[in-house]
Amino acid sequence: MMASKENLYNYRFILIILFLVSFDIFSKVIANNNLLFGQSIDTFIPFIELLLIYNSGIAFGIFDNRGDLASNILLILTILITIYLLWMIAYETKDRNKIALSFISSGAIGNVLDRINDGSVTDFLHLKIYNYSFFIFNLADAFITIGATLIIYFEFKDYLR
Repeated sequence: MMASKENLYNYRFILIILFLVSFDIFSKVIANNNLLFGQSIDTFIPFIELLLIYNSGIAFGIFDNRGDLASNILLILTILITIYLLWMIAYETKDRNKIALSFISSGAIGNVLDRINDGSVTDFLHLKIYNYSFFIFNLADAFITIGATLIIYFEFKDYLR
């Protein structure tokens, strides 16, 4: 039985997710294999240093080092949110929103897979401007931020029409 054009069309969002998750996992493996924990290294990218840390909490280290129970609760919560995001992609009618949701889902999946491995998420990109440290993140976090920014942009764009 041949798959319908619509089903084949929707597979491209799965491919986007698989590509971004793979890229995130690969970057974390590279960071773990080549960086020393807590050692800062300058890069060719302005304002970005490499600084390997492990975050057992959520964004910006909130709830970090709260133990296995907190980490497991965060893991379950993130899995549930990821399932909901994938459901949203399946039923979203606008391709641009599907792309944005694919970025968010990719980031969530990348961090879930990392957290399943050892209870924490590998962060290694340090945003630092003029000796002021903003935060340390990874590509999955960047994907979530890109997706959320796109959704906000699309909503404002639709609202202003």
